Amino acid sequence: MSIPGESPNPYGPPQQPQPPQPGVPAPQPNPYSQGPQQQSPYPYAQPTMPAMPAVTAPPPGPAGSGGWSTPETAAGGGYGPMGAQPPMPPAGPSGGGGKGWLWALGGAVVASAVWAGVVFSTGGFGSGEKEADLGTYQYASDLCASSDFTPIENASFKEKDSTSGSNPQHSSSKDPAMDSMTCNVDYEPSTSSSGDYSSAWLYTTAYLHRKTDPTPEFKATYMSYKNQKTSSTHYKVTKVSGVGDEAYVVAQEYEGSSNSSAYVILGVRDGWMTYQTTWSQYASSSSDNPVKSNSEITEMLKESAKGTLEKLQK
Repeated sequence: MSIPGESPNPYGPPQQPQPPQPGVPAPQPNPYSQGPQQQSPYPYAQPTMPAMPAVTAPPPGPAGSGGWSTPETAAGGGYGPMGAQPPMPPAGPSGGGGKGWLWALGGAVVASAVWAGVVFSTGGFGSGEKEADLGTYQYASDLCASSDFTPIENASFKEKDSTSGSNPQHSSSKDPAMDSMTCNVDYEPSTSSSGDYSSAWLYTTAYLHRKTDPTPEFKATYMSYKNQKTSSTHYKVTKVSGVGDEAYVVAQEYEGSSNSSAYVILGVRDGWMTYQTTWSQYASSSSDNPVKSNSEITEMLKESAKGTLEKLQK
């Protein structure tokens, strides 16, 4: 039942009109009969409901014929007899057939396309993770087999014999977040005698970072060695070129002089691949093979790293 003073629902089924009641104001004409509204020129504005045209009510039927007339139908704002259909939206200006609606809809489509493009470009529909910059680097189950030890051998070192067959040693792990590879080799001077207890160790690791970019933390990892000092030793950190995107050498230095040991680290980052090789050497007092200088070891490690990284990219 319609509430006096309230317009009938324009989208619901036609209601049986009620005769006017004494003392009750007549309902207002259909608000949709006020004529077309001006279309907003802004294409992305929220479209408004178009005005509905007035519907001319049929003339009142004769008494007893079942016809009827109310102030609503007389004013042209109602739907007329039971069974009449709601009015259709008006055509666009100058008989455009609803071009105003299409224009607004087209603007909304364009806005949606722009928004979708931004979301796709920023990874909004995905996890938002950056793609790993690994170039052509490949996982190697045996890093020792993929390493270039020629520069170490050219520096007069050879692999130490092992009765257990555990030299060199390698391990590896493949994971969606990061692939890791290690290789450890025990060396001795090529010309060592039976009484020479000199030894050297080469520890190498390679990581393929698949989820996290190592660049922001790479430099800080090696620069932190500057703060590690004792009363007799400290570390010198130097940036080197010619291998990877960036590389650093950490060399242990002694207060005074020492020809009995050496400790040098070379760290390399190439995209999201990180590589580190560490040389640790000890020379006995009876050895005829003095410890290499830090500069000699640095060049040896650089050449070994360059050859190894080339193999890992094949």
